[in-house]
Amino acid sequence: MKVSSLTVLFSKLKVIRTNSYLVFSLLCPFFGFSQFSLTGNVKDETDPVAYANVVLQGDEGKLIAGTITDERGNFEIIADNGIYTLLISFMGYKDYKKEITLNGDISVGEIRLQENVGQLDEVVITGQRPLIEQKPDRLVYNVENSISSIGGNAANVLATAPGLMVANNSITMLGRGAPRVMINGRMLELTGDELMGFLNSLSADDIKNIEIITTPPARYDAEGNGGLININLRKGVANSWKNTLTTAYDQNTYSVFSIRNNFYYNKDKLRFSVGIGGKTGDFRGKQKINTFYPDGTWKLNYNSRNQRDNISGRTTLDYDISDNISVGGQYMGDYSIPDMDRTTIIGIHNASETLDSFLINTGYNDRSTKNHTYNAHLIAKLDTLGRKVSFDFDYFNYNAESDNRFLAETFTPEMEFLNVNMSARNTSGMAIDNFSYKVDMEHPLNFLNLSYGAKFSFIDTGADVKFFNTETGDEILDPDQSNIFDYKENTQAAYVNGTKNWGDTWSVQLGLRLENTQTEGVSETLGQSNKNDYLKLFPSFYVSYQKNENHMYSLNYGKRINRPGFWMLNPFRYYISSNSYAEGNPFLQPSFSDNFEFTHMYKGKLRTNLSLNITTDGFGTVFTAVPEENIQIITRENYYKQYQFGWSESYTADITSFWQNRNAVNVVAYKTDLYPILDAESSDGVLFYFSTNNTVSLGKSTKLQLDYWYHTPFKYGLYEIGKPMSSLNIGVKQSMFDDKLQLALLFNDILNRSQLREYNSVVNGIKQSYYEDNSNCFFRFSLIYTFGNDNTNVKQRAFGNEDERGRTD
Repeated sequence: MKVSSLTVLFSKLKVIRTNSYLVFSLLCPFFGFSQFSLTGNVKDETDPVAYANVVLQGDEGKLIAGTITDERGNFEIIADNGIYTLLISFMGYKDYKKEITLNGDISVGEIRLQENVGQLDEVVITGQRPLIEQKPDRLVYNVENSISSIGGNAANVLATAPGLMVANNSITMLGRGAPRVMINGRMLELTGDELMGFLNSLSADDIKNIEIITTPPARYDAEGNGGLININLRKGVANSWKNTLTTAYDQNTYSVFSIRNNFYYNKDKLRFSVGIGGKTGDFRGKQKINTFYPDGTWKLNYNSRNQRDNISGRTTLDYDISDNISVGGQYMGDYSIPDMDRTTIIGIHNASETLDSFLINTGYNDRSTKNHTYNAHLIAKLDTLGRKVSFDFDYFNYNAESDNRFLAETFTPEMEFLNVNMSARNTSGMAIDNFSYKVDMEHPLNFLNLSYGAKFSFIDTGADVKFFNTETGDEILDPDQSNIFDYKENTQAAYVNGTKNWGDTWSVQLGLRLENTQTEGVSETLGQSNKNDYLKLFPSFYVSYQKNENHMYSLNYGKRINRPGFWMLNPFRYYISSNSYAEGNPFLQPSFSDNFEFTHMYKGKLRTNLSLNITTDGFGTVFTAVPEENIQIITRENYYKQYQFGWSESYTADITSFWQNRNAVNVVAYKTDLYPILDAESSDGVLFYFSTNNTVSLGKSTKLQLDYWYHTPFKYGLYEIGKPMSSLNIGVKQSMFDDKLQLALLFNDILNRSQLREYNSVVNGIKQSYYEDNSNCFFRFSLIYTFGNDNTNVKQRAFGNEDERGRTD
């Protein structure tokens, strides 16, 4: 076979492979009620062939079903009884074809592919997916091939994913803003600190890959103006079981130890999995804030010891009642104790910058969070034309409690005690209940692949905050600084989506989502009530053109909504120290974004992307200083309209047979219009971001990974990051005993340059400069042991209320 022919075949088969997991559920008219299993194993002369394309063809080469082989070369295809052609193909090997009569469950046994000898000089044969896969509508980060992920958590993984920045306890999608996070296709109803807490509890070893979706289609909830991150959990094949035990030890200023066990079982009609894990230890938090008041600078130094005790678990159960109906359920829970012991020292300077006094805050925050998510679902195939309906019922419960005690004392520059500035206790509790019901329909037509559905969501949340003055030794309730807040939100949504293909050249997808939302927030203590009722349409549009095997073009558009987190709406005042506090805003409105994107892919390796993101009524955190009282206030406001212009280039290649490499360059320009509500001026600029990921095989069982990213200082809206940020990570993995035992070492952020430095803002004429270091520089040792049958296929189903769960912070 000639190189050009191979390239054409590979290009076409990539499309099949991309959709291989969905093929069985696609709208194929040959699917019937009498279906059987075809299994086999694919090898070359000595080893299994992983990720080979396996396809069943009908008359005139029509696609019936397809899949890819797993890491051990096994495959399984479900199809109606009939006579088919079995086609197996993989780069660097000759195609395998055989006529199959499927009239019962059969196994074709071991199939050996023959090397295409004439192509060995041009084709690198590999047994696994690359670390990064570039697809027309998304980037796929194969976590299972990343050494950095071993023994870590989901937050660690996202920090190394292309096009994402994890800093200041938040996630940013370059050129988009803050993304929403999904598990297996449904959104997590968590944001901010609570989202990061959940990601810290999710083991990286549970994750198969991460999909970075910049412009989501209509079938996804419209929530989130920064695109979507979809975390896919591990899957496998049928009739097997597997158990994986993972332990990890992290060392920075303090240490963290974690252990997790995952068990998977899949036999006949039953699929079951259970995972439980725990973590214990501490990490250091360090912050600095310089506030430049007219009468002198206040220099704050904050150090904390943050507890990371956590236990989490998840379980899934699915059962096939018949060939056409399956039912199942899922549970996911997490309990964390993120207690914090902290000391804040504020140096108070006069107008001549001479130190006048010290204000020292010491305190302890006793915190706990727990959440439970339950899902029940039913999936029914309606006919042989491929029509399918699914029903989901979800319940999400979240509880958080905080008991914050602190003492602020004033000292002279010589550390002589002057007075007690404040002694207080600040308690808060939050409870969230969310019910949702969802139905989805796949309805193929002769001229169009059609899907539609509806979702109903009901949210009830309550918060109770109390402030006690403890200067006399007794706890005296201060009602002016206490508050009870109740919030309700109901949303009714419906969507329709249609896809049309013209051969292998053109593809068009149109979608429309309608969401009707009613909200009510009531502050019983303050006597405030705020209601909203809005009906919004969210269109989406996608068109792609495959010119030839070398060039593919796509143009996308989507409209999104970003609703405030529940706690952002609570007008309570929470004291961080005696002279700084945070408070919510019950009058916050959702923001909206319009996202335009143009992509060109060359030979599946070079990806050029141009994007425009327009955010209206954007809301965010505002750091305000009151010079008359020397108080720092953290508030939330709808205060801007912003344009983000993005350009990116990324290139993925196998430099040698043992060296996989990916490089990416992103340039983002910001233009922000601030609303008159703020006494501030916009200061915009350009961000330059570069990343490189390298995986080197040092032998059959040893791998080295080197990752590096860097971004320049930049300005956007109210804020300026005044110094560059970067991270150099090196990892080594050693596999033993036929890959059943894996040892890994990771040196993360070796140069300690990923901390946020000089995060500046100017509001009310007062400049504030912020610095944060959350122990990103650490060493990790991990051990993973797997036993049982590796060919595990426990189906994971996402929760139907993921959109609501994402806003509990």
